[in-house]
Amino acid sequence: QVQFVESGGGLVQPGGSLRLSCAASTNIFTRMVWYRQVPGKQRELVAGITSGGTTTYADSVKGRFTISRDNAKNTVYLQMNSLKPEDTAVYYCNSDVGGGRILYSWGQGTQVTVSS
Repeated sequence: QVQFVESGGGLVQPGGSLRLSCAASTNIFTRMVWYRQVPGKQRELVAGITSGGTTTYADSVKGRFTISRDNAKNTVYLQMNSLKPEDTAVYYCNSDVGGGRILYSWGQGTQVTVSS
């Protein structure tokens, strides 16, 4: 079973930046994704990147977030700029296949809090 370890979250003021990292325990050749979740709500897809580098973003983060991956390090990143209070959530990574079917168990996530 693949395991993910997310890191890089923290407390940041509105307009600030954070870079999240997600290390996988093995090579992953399918699309890597970042999700986020706030208490009482479903996880929502934030961004995805294929092994070839094709990216997709939720409308709410387009132009502010950038997903990237280093296949040699089994790591995916999420650069978050111009953060807003509504970006506050626990961020998780995983991998999916066609139709958004999540492949593995969720990790512990990393908390991002945007507040002045």
